[in-house]
Amino acid sequence: MLRVAGARLLDDRDRGGVRAALDADPVAACMVAARVEIAGLDPWRLGGELWAVGSRMEGLCFSGANLVPLRGERSAIRAFADRARRHGRACSSLVGRAELVLPLWEDLAPGWAPAREVRADQPLMVLVGPPTVRPDPQVRPVRIEELDRYLPAAVAMFTEEVGIDPRAGDGGAGYRARVAELVSAGRAFARFEDGEVVFKAEIGALSSRVGQIQGVWVHPNRRGQGLGILGTAAVAERLAAIGKISSLYVNGFNHRARSTYDRIGFQQVASFATVLF
Repeated sequence: MLRVAGARLLDDRDRGGVRAALDADPVAACMVAARVEIAGLDPWRLGGELWAVGSRMEGLCFSGANLVPLRGERSAIRAFADRARRHGRACSSLVGRAELVLPLWEDLAPGWAPAREVRADQPLMVLVGPPTVRPDPQVRPVRIEELDRYLPAAVAMFTEEVGIDPRAGDGGAGYRARVAELVSAGRAFARFEDGEVVFKAEIGALSSRVGQIQGVWVHPNRRGQGLGILGTAAVAERLAAIGKISSLYVNGFNHRARSTYDRIGFQQVASFATVLF
């Protein structure tokens, strides 16, 4: 049994140990690993804090716009909950391996505002190598001058998936900036027909080993025609070409999406959970 005195804040002196811990679970840790590889552990550059429990980082958790428990036994999860309570809720969600997120939420729920939704079953899936179906040749990276045509599809996807309009609060300036960053990095992909997006997807996180696909969306008028299968395969093919594992996670109740990813060759390796505020 791991005995803990509390979760401690890590800094760049701990970078080697953090990298080793993240490398031990590259698919589930992709979102955090991608940040650490670029920014190190300085909270300002990282956009959050990394907390650890134990002398060998037996417990590890990222706290930023999302609260992401990465590893740890039950005692470590309690320590992370204690620290999160002291800080107050600043995150928009808890997300990560279900066996870590759900106990963390159990500890946090009594003191935090009620969750808007708890998605307890989200298969985490991977594709090693190229897809098993022929990718859509018309899916390509979005150009920055196409941002205004791409953005409505991104807003529609977010609203359908998360249940809120990402433009709320600031008129959409923050969301537009985040989408523009993905477009500028060559990580937003779409199929355009007559100037309109009929399929879109993004590589939301890109670490040295894994690319996490997110935001898969097909225009409502074109659903059921295979665009999601072939379009997602096109993004996975791009990742395979640069030697990356493709990953994604999907809501367990979304049987159509799960069937789509199965046909491309994705296989489930774990379960995620998300608590939305």
